[in-house]
Amino acid sequence: MRELHEECGVFGIYSPVRRNVAADCLYGLYALQHRGQESCGIVVNDNGLLRCHKDAGLANEIFDDQTIASLGEGKMAVGHVRYGTTGIDPRQNAQPLIVNHVKGLMALAHNGSLTNAYELRTELELSGSIFHTSSDTEVISYAIIRERLKSSSIEEAVSRAMNRLEGAYSLVIMSSTKLMAVRDPRGFRPLCIGKLGDSIIFASESCALDAIGATFIRDVEPGEIVIVEKGEMRSDRTHVGKLPKTTCVFEYIYFARPDSVIDQSSVHLARQRAGSFLALEHPVQADVVIGVPDSGLDAAMGYSRQSGIPYGMGFIKSKYIARTFIQPTQADRERRVRIKLNPISAVVKGKRVVLVDDSIVRGTTSARIVKMLREAGATEVHLRSSAPMFLHPCYFGVDIDSRDKLFACNHTFEEMVKILNVDSLGFLSPENAKKLTDNTTGFCTACFDGQYPCEPPKIADRTKFERGVEEHQS
Repeated sequence: MRELHEECGVFGIYSPVRRNVAADCLYGLYALQHRGQESCGIVVNDNGLLRCHKDAGLANEIFDDQTIASLGEGKMAVGHVRYGTTGIDPRQNAQPLIVNHVKGLMALAHNGSLTNAYELRTELELSGSIFHTSSDTEVISYAIIRERLKSSSIEEAVSRAMNRLEGAYSLVIMSSTKLMAVRDPRGFRPLCIGKLGDSIIFASESCALDAIGATFIRDVEPGEIVIVEKGEMRSDRTHVGKLPKTTCVFEYIYFARPDSVIDQSSVHLARQRAGSFLALEHPVQADVVIGVPDSGLDAAMGYSRQSGIPYGMGFIKSKYIARTFIQPTQADRERRVRIKLNPISAVVKGKRVVLVDDSIVRGTTSARIVKMLREAGATEVHLRSSAPMFLHPCYFGVDIDSRDKLFACNHTFEEMVKILNVDSLGFLSPENAKKLTDNTTGFCTACFDGQYPCEPPKIADRTKFERGVEEHQS
């Protein structure tokens, strides 16, 4: 059902004693599965010996009891779930990425997207580096290793590499003896720290801490490098405060789970606030407010509360159907959509319905949902988006690298209303999108207003690292 995909979720654990850290890592990945369904992997560090398993697919498809047992015990583990915005082959580009170099081993998991990846990769290739994947994660790993060869520690190498990296990156890095969490100086993507007994956890979202029973400690600050060694945690703050904070506002609107807390702000409350703003900006006379599962539900509650229009559960979502994007034909995909999401006619029949969705990106999913409501007997459908209109590409970890397929870029407002077959249409304003949390500064809203916090990439095509090979027969 999703029209947008965020790149990845990362997880790391350090235990002072040797134990089954892979199991904790797996539960963390289950909680982060919404951030990537293309591939996943786990690397366990057992006294400097790294054992890895990764593949294309969901966590519960790739890992079972036998697989987790084969990873063995250890003191550290790093996990990753991926939806690739760069790189085509999901198996080849699965993470964590392991690098074996003259100064030791390194496993790296990355969430985000570099804006200068092409330039860095070209420079590295011209100096002799050989790349095995088509993701910019390998660019980051090579940049770190190149600095490691002339640095006294891995954390010093990471700090020096950060001087060359531009764009979004939240990293969990594991060496033979250390576990590190790194967040880019603008803090585009979330990263937090937790504790489970004497173990220290790093995760993309706090919901992953909850999944394993860990206690949330704090967020990794933008630009911070957090190092865990011999059970002790310390911080390198060399890059903290160097650049303005620009956390992706869409983390609150759509990507993150509603039970997560990012930079001390509840995602659930932020979405309810978005719905409240929508009710004030786009009021309408209606009988019921419903939300599109899952990330539209909280905003619908906020709209209902602010407007006084009753809230109803308008859809049943099947949790067991296969992912729609893997179906071979459009007809198959549409049938799967109906099986996956079905309206409750008793809630909408004969009613004027306010339908709240998290966003309208390409318009196709929204049109199908409106059609289902009409067929279920809704007399009016008033569509509200808890995100502003998407008018610009994103270069920081979201798979929108072109304006070509953005609905609002290719149609007038009147055309959008007609294509969607709605009685009215309303989008959250970019101004109110910046007010979804009590921290009203420090958001990136470039996909809505075009105000990029750093220079966009010169080459934005996500296939820019692909190398085609054509075989000829004589």
